[in-house]
Parts: sequence; C-alpha cells; structure tokens
Amino acid sequence: MEQIQHKYITVQGLKLHVADIGTGSDVVVFLHGFPEIWYSWRHQMVAAANAGFRAIAPDYRGYGLSDPPPQSEKTSYRDLTSDILGILDSLAIPKAFLIAKDFGVGVATLFSLLHPERVVGVVTIGLPIMPPGPRKTGNYLPEGFYISRWQEPGRAEADFGRLDAKTVVRNVYILFSRSEIPIAAEDQEIMDLVDPSTPLPLWFSEEDLAAYGALYEKSGFRTALQVPYRAIREESSVADPIVKAPALFIMGGKDYVNKFPGIEDYINSGKIKEFVPDLEIVFLPEGTHFVQEQSPEEVNQLILTFLGKHI
Repeated sequence: MEQIQHKYITVQGLKLHVADIGTGSDVVVFLHGFPEIWYSWRHQMVAAANAGFRAIAPDYRGYGLSDPPPQSEKTSYRDLTSDILGILDSLAIPKAFLIAKDFGVGVATLFSLLHPERVVGVVTIGLPIMPPGPRKTGNYLPEGFYISRWQEPGRAEADFGRLDAKTVVRNVYILFSRSEIPIAAEDQEIMDLVDPSTPLPLWFSEEDLAAYGALYEKSGFRTALQVPYRAIREESSVADPIVKAPALFIMGGKDYVNKFPGIEDYINSGKIKEFVPDLEIVFLPEGTHFVQEQSPEEVNQLILTFLGKHI
C-alpha cells in the first residue's frame, strides 16, 4: 500500500485524484463502484504491479479526493467516461485494460463502446456488461427497494444526513454484503435496515472503514447519489452496443445482485454474449457483492490470468 503513489490530473476543469503503482508498459485501469473509492482496489493494484503491470485507480468526479462537479445533479455516465479518457490522454496511455466493479461496469461498457481502440480487455465484477440505456429494475420490486428510494430527490440525503459518513459507509457495506436485496418497509428508511450492533464483514476492518469514512467526509454523497442511482434513468443508447474486446465477468454466488429481476436469466441464457461475444464467466460460490475485497487472492489470480492471455 505504501508503494501506491497519489497524483491529481486536471480534466475538464476538475482536479481528479488518481492512485498509481507500477511501471510496466501494460496498463490496468480500475473503476470503482458505490460506496467504494480507489481504496477498494488496494489488493488488486498491488498484485497487478507485482506482476509487471502499471495499475491506476481514479476517484470519479465528486468521489473521494477528486473535485466535485459544479452541478452534481447533472453528472452523467458520459461525464465519467470522458474523465477516464482525459486521464489516459494526460498520462500518455494509448490502450489499457479496464477492470470495473458495480456501477463502474457501466462506465467501462460505455468507454469500450465509444473508444474501442483504447481498450485491450475488460474485467467486470458484481454486474454483467449490458447495453447502455435506462434501467428499470425498480419497476419490478417493492417501493422500498434501495435504488428506488435513493432515486427520490431528498430522501437519501435526509436518511444519510442523520448519520456521519463513516456510519453510512458501514451500513451500506453490511447491507451489500448480504445475499438479499436491501428493501425497506413503508415506515423504514434504508439506513434503518442495519442494527448498530451488527459487526462488519470479517474481511473489512475498522482501518478499512476509517479510510472510506474519511474520504466520504470530504466528498459527501451528493455526486454518488446522482451517479449511479439517478443517472441510470437517463442514459442514452449508442449505435453499436457490442463490446468487442475480450472480457471476463466475475460474480459472487452470494451477491444480492443475482436476485435482481432478469439478471440470472440474462447471464445463464447466454443473452449476455450477444453484447459481449468474447466473454468468460466465473462464479465464486461464496462471493458477495464485494468479492474483490472478500477474496482478494482468488480474484487477483483470475484477473492476472486474464491479463496474461490478452497482453
């Protein structure tokens, strides 16, 4: 961890924080999800660098140590995609592997479709590659579905605002580590689903939580609620939705996302390969939504094997 360097790159007028380790000419870009930041890739970055790759992990605009955009409520997936392009250009990186988690998969997908010449391969964790377009998962789940609640202007802000940032991250980590979709009752808020006495997952330490908490104290949750939760209703499609780069999809068998309407069928029926023809799928039976932090050695080996095949 102490070998990881930190720098700021100005893109579209914003100072974006980038963690950077390794000196190899083959580059891996790690794209985080929510409630994550660059730190959630700590295990993978060190492993990639030790294997001879250069590993970089940005905080998206409005996340972690990166500047917030002037109008968080107008931030889109395309903005984040443009930021990644700006980072690669600034660092003079012609092509890179993309490794993405959770909603970072949407960023990696859009980048791969808009800039295919810049992508060597794609690894996604926790969500499969899907064609860009509005997501309507909440239409098939109860009103208390966490995404539906967080899309409501002001509701998540009020819910999160009762707690400090560290506690919000703690609660979300506990909720998202379970195999059940977080759904609140009518008279509950999402934060009420976690009892304060509930311990952290065994693989997530108090030191880890403190690192996350400090970064969210700085950034707040304003941009994080916009992208992904509110922006997923607005994303426009692209003319050719086929990701042509080789891809690896890693999914935990106990990831609650498996229970989203249509997800298992999309993966198991083979429909996913209509959009990602050159795809390998690996399920880790005990894996949760944070499988890269829960089982880093197993995930690192899968990633390094994939990278080695496609250098």
